[in-house]
Amino acid sequence: MCRLCDEGKPQDHAGSQLGRRDFLKASTATAAAAAGMSLFAARPARADDGNEAPADSGRRGRRYVIRGGHVMSMDPRVGDFAQADVLVEGKKILDVRPNIRASGAGEIDARGKIVMPGFIDTHHHQFETALRSFLANGLLINDGSGSPSANPTYFEYILLTFAPVYRPEDVYISELFGGLSQLDDGVTTVHDVSQIHHSPEHSDAAIKALFDTGRRAAFGFFESAGANILGTNPGNKYPTDAPRIKSQWFSSSDQLVHMIMGGEVYLGDATTDQSWTIGRQLGLQIAAHILSPFGIRPIFDKLAAGTGGNGRIGIGPDNLFIHMTGMADAAWQKVKDVGAQVSIAFPIEMNMRHGIPPILKLQSLGMEPSLSTDVEVTMTADFFTQMRVCMNMQRMVVNQMVLEQGDFYPPSQWPTPTADKPQLLNVRDVLRFATLNGAKHLRLDGKTGSLTPGKEADIIILDATAINVAPLNNVPGAVVSLMDRTNVETVIVAGKVRKWKGKLLDVDLNHLRQQLENSRDFIFAKAGVPQNLYG
Repeated sequence: MCRLCDEGKPQDHAGSQLGRRDFLKASTATAAAAAGMSLFAARPARADDGNEAPADSGRRGRRYVIRGGHVMSMDPRVGDFAQADVLVEGKKILDVRPNIRASGAGEIDARGKIVMPGFIDTHHHQFETALRSFLANGLLINDGSGSPSANPTYFEYILLTFAPVYRPEDVYISELFGGLSQLDDGVTTVHDVSQIHHSPEHSDAAIKALFDTGRRAAFGFFESAGANILGTNPGNKYPTDAPRIKSQWFSSSDQLVHMIMGGEVYLGDATTDQSWTIGRQLGLQIAAHILSPFGIRPIFDKLAAGTGGNGRIGIGPDNLFIHMTGMADAAWQKVKDVGAQVSIAFPIEMNMRHGIPPILKLQSLGMEPSLSTDVEVTMTADFFTQMRVCMNMQRMVVNQMVLEQGDFYPPSQWPTPTADKPQLLNVRDVLRFATLNGAKHLRLDGKTGSLTPGKEADIIILDATAINVAPLNNVPGAVVSLMDRTNVETVIVAGKVRKWKGKLLDVDLNHLRQQLENSRDFIFAKAGVPQNLYG
């Protein structure tokens, strides 16, 4: 999993910046996670015999054809095909059309399968993987109701109790396991909002895990969650460590992982001023959570007016805003006018009281969101769930608006929608949100998001012959309405096959799971929170 080796430039990993063994030996961030055995299982060289993945996929000059699939390119210029081929060379897509002839190329039999671009998650707190499902009933903040949803909550427990006790090795294993889990689900790109930067060692552990996962990622350099409020992070270097991080890890634009600057506005004007200024000086995209609680609306009003931070910070086309619930109309108009992007986490916003996901507001402005999973402490990071919830929530609201045009008595019980009603989302809309929009919102649409010749080969192959899908009658409908993780047969990132015939390659999941469970046990014990499987 070395980007130089993958590019056809064999490296001596004893000294490589991205060599995993060297990193694990040298860094306290991952020493515990590496103890005892390799995290990644060795895999012998494979022949192209139809049962094995194409040998050396992703290497420079290596060619293979994905043959005979139902190809949904997500690029109107390329189109969709009932049956076609995709030719990959190295990390790039060379051609998409029926009956490709490529002498000497390996082959992947995709007959009966759907071939499409991988999903793109524009907001995921991967460091919380060890805490999965802990907060299944929880709200963002204790609302004083005394209900099971009021305690425990996200702010009091995840941010103020658990996050401050994370060691670098806890960051590493949660980031790695969470990333591999989404890779298994067909999510080939993520924006990792890693609010766990208690020290440079924590930051390096998160970044190393993103590289080791072997998928495309944007590393979001955010604050030291919880610990920055409690004052328990004397090693905190946010946001001033950003130049060091960019120089050390992201000096090249030709790698799978790039950097985004976290610019949270709830931390105060001085931090907003500093983080946004540093991000812009470094030429980085700037992301921030913008939502109903935490007193953010008046802060965002100032940013929209160009008087945020210490009086001179304004929003621009370099911004990615997460949630955007509860914001004023004038601020929304500014977001549209400057070309900023909006990521919506539909299931989480609906469950944790962020506010109603603002899909209708986006539609009214002629904008579209990307999709994000947010936190697995409360909901799954599965992308089929994200697409379905997005479509179902919007259609529920709009359908009710239409029904209420009548009075539920004949003959006005089934009214025709008036011109002011939003258009119902359809399956192609949410597929676009989950692929091409995600690429655009992370500034990656020149590399990924569609099966376009010249782009890098981030491709998923979905089994449409499976019992939960067959017989196939509508390709986009099957993906959105019927499929789940079990249908993800093959996952390819930058031409390299990472999942083959339903199993991740080069990964020792049993060992990684043990390391994650050990980390979980430490975090709960250090935080003083009893483990209760039925709590």
